[in-house]
Amino acid sequence: MTSNRASRRALLTAASSLSALALAAVPAFATSSPAQIATAKTNGVSYLRSLQAADGSYAGAGLSNEWAFSAFAATGTASVDVTPGGDPTKNARTVYRNLLATTAWPSTSPVVTDYERGIINAYSAGIDPARVAAGRNLLADTYAYWQNSAPGYWGAPSNFNGTVFALISLGGAKTQTGVQRIPQPLLDKSVATVRANQHNDGGWNFSKAEGDPSALAAGSDIDMTGAAMASLCVSGVPATDPAITKAKGFLKSKLVNTSGAFDAMFGANTDSNGWAVSGLNACGINPQTGDFLTKAGKTPVDFLIAQQFKPGGGFKYVPSDTAPSAYASIDGLRAVAGGGFMAAPPAPTTAGAPQWVATSGFTPGTTAKLALTVDTGSSLKVCSVALTPTASTTTLGAVLDAATTAATPAGCVTSVTPGSGNGTITAVNGTANSGSSTWKAGVDGASAVAANRDTVINLGDTISLRYGS
Repeated sequence: MTSNRASRRALLTAASSLSALALAAVPAFATSSPAQIATAKTNGVSYLRSLQAADGSYAGAGLSNEWAFSAFAATGTASVDVTPGGDPTKNARTVYRNLLATTAWPSTSPVVTDYERGIINAYSAGIDPARVAAGRNLLADTYAYWQNSAPGYWGAPSNFNGTVFALISLGGAKTQTGVQRIPQPLLDKSVATVRANQHNDGGWNFSKAEGDPSALAAGSDIDMTGAAMASLCVSGVPATDPAITKAKGFLKSKLVNTSGAFDAMFGANTDSNGWAVSGLNACGINPQTGDFLTKAGKTPVDFLIAQQFKPGGGFKYVPSDTAPSAYASIDGLRAVAGGGFMAAPPAPTTAGAPQWVATSGFTPGTTAKLALTVDTGSSLKVCSVALTPTASTTTLGAVLDAATTAATPAGCVTSVTPGSGNGTITAVNGTANSGSSTWKAGVDGASAVAANRDTVINLGDTISLRYGS
């Protein structure tokens, strides 16, 4: 495989191909029917259930199948209902949450996509990604990778995929009640970055192209085009936006008339097709009509269903394969089920199991992280703030004080007035309240109110501090 293919596998910690559970692959049908899709979902879920380890895990050292959580959610299957041998104590959600909570996760040399992957799959599994445990806030972990030297990028700008998946994960990770918790100005900054990296042909690929005429003129990648489309739409960009319509045109130009597959860089395959269809799904674009129904009457969903073994439910990576690939099966099922790259967790069927799990308060003495933005209207600062609370809650003043010395990246907060007590915050980073322009604070997407040092902050709160009227 080429380096691009390898980099994508590394990004997503994809699983290797497993033994076939099935008989023969089903033939392609033009414009797959609801019944065919329902059957594909049922069989696909059965296959993904078979990938669960005896200890209940889908993720761990080496290759990982944790993306199964996003596929399960797209099919309406709650991860807490997925158990090995019917043992509820080893349900997939609990085992995954316990893994995410360990200090050893994700590795000794993490990259931003580790945390983005964690957000997407924790959220899809019904784990509040900001409240995995007292010491694990995946949103704050991601905020630490904001690039002060290249605002709008997350992680190394050369690895553009980190910025795309930052938008997918942060924009998609709503609160438990469905409220957007990430400030829109922050999403907009990265939306502009994604726009600046769109190639002349309407698509994207995994590396940075902004400011490089040769890179912008290079051919795009099917996979990353689907992901970039999803990143824009989940962040509030409408499907009628020129960036989305150009991307649709690129994908349309790559359709294979006889099969409905997208002619990807390395040929027609389930993963590329799955990412493209998930991008279309995330933007509310039907992948079986209009631009995506070929003259031969084939669609990308037809191709995906033709890649699935029946009755085993696994998907081939390429048409010539004789055994299913775990990773391709996840990508294929999520797309056929109508999912983008993440989905809100379904209601469990297990008696007494909640839709969401989350840690409710700080543990005194245990270092915690909080996600913070400081927005003057002309300057946006983003950081992860580490603090060691002394009670189950803390205050906005304590968070801002901690941010002056324990923020990543540094420089998010350089000064706060007053520097102690419980009064109204009158100045941050040298910008003082003036007339109707004052500092206001909002938490988890709630309406901003006057910023006070004694404002109560809870574990996992996403804090937005902004200046204005």
